Amino acid sequence: MTDEQKYSIAFSMLRGINGNTARTLLQRVGSAKAFFEFKPNELALLTGSNSDIFSNDYRQKVLADAEREANFIEINKIRHFFITDADYPRRLENCDDCPTMAYALGRCDFGCRHTVGIVGTRHATNYGIEFTHHLVADLAKLIPGICIVSGLAYGIDVAAHQAALDAGTPTVGVLAHGLNMIYPAEHRSVAAKMVESGGGLVTEYPSSAKIYKQNFLKRNRIVAALSDALVVVESDYRGGSLSTARIASLYNRDVFAVPGRVTDTYSRGTNALIANNTAAVITSADDLVKQMGWATAPVPEQPRLFTPLTPELQQILDCIAANPEVTANDLCVRLGISFATLTDRLFRLEMEEAIATLPGGRFAVHR
Repeated sequence: MTDEQKYSIAFSMLRGINGNTARTLLQRVGSAKAFFEFKPNELALLTGSNSDIFSNDYRQKVLADAEREANFIEINKIRHFFITDADYPRRLENCDDCPTMAYALGRCDFGCRHTVGIVGTRHATNYGIEFTHHLVADLAKLIPGICIVSGLAYGIDVAAHQAALDAGTPTVGVLAHGLNMIYPAEHRSVAAKMVESGGGLVTEYPSSAKIYKQNFLKRNRIVAALSDALVVVESDYRGGSLSTARIASLYNRDVFAVPGRVTDTYSRGTNALIANNTAAVITSADDLVKQMGWATAPVPEQPRLFTPLTPELQQILDCIAANPEVTANDLCVRLGISFATLTDRLFRLEMEEAIATLPGGRFAVHR
């Protein structure tokens, strides 16, 4: 590693620095190395301010921290991208609050043709997880080499990463801490597979950085920036996913949301995104690809193969087929299940396109 690179690492560690302030400061002083070589009064003159970060003691401490980080980077074969580097991820560089330095582990190509961010609640339902897996699997078939971006958190995030691994397409996890650890620890094996499978992990934090709760909210802007299209699968009214969606919209990224029943807690946020026109409706990979205008790989025509239904769903389907006039209340009585359980299973049958809801509270069987 060159001295200039070590100075760049140190510069990125300056207190209060971000992409916007870094660019301004570098224009004034000339380079990261120059910042550490100027005297405090010279920096004050060049910048028109008298910041605490100009002090010799503070800058020497930062340089010592950067030397340790440089050793960590070299030992662990971590790539690093300074804001002025030619290979700094182009999807990040146009965002004013982009990280001054990005650290990456793995062979992930940040310049790949298409990326899709997938986020959602950590309290994911079966509906959300199943939708995520179908979406990613179909995207991988339609757009070979597409990269899936998320935050490696519980719920929808890790489901998106796992779905990408299953589909054999690259996936990048954006971390809220340094690359010396994985949080949550339960996702270490998934993270390792991501790195080994052509994807990777990226963060703005050096290994020496402490973990703060607000870092998890800050990393959402990187998920948004790295995504050409952002999909919110499930979310309540409040949560990091809605924050990511708002940021993506500000970055002029295309935002999509998966609709759900109005009675479902973790569909209230996605339905709200659709209602206030922050996000467009998405029900399949085809929807996303068409709305993005992406060219797809040719797919040979073949008969549609239906996913086998669970015995519980098949029981409802058989009952509807045998009793065309049956209503939801009749089904509850005939099958001995609660209304809440029934509505959940009916919704799953509709998503499988096995039934359609008719006027008068009746149902039609598609298969």
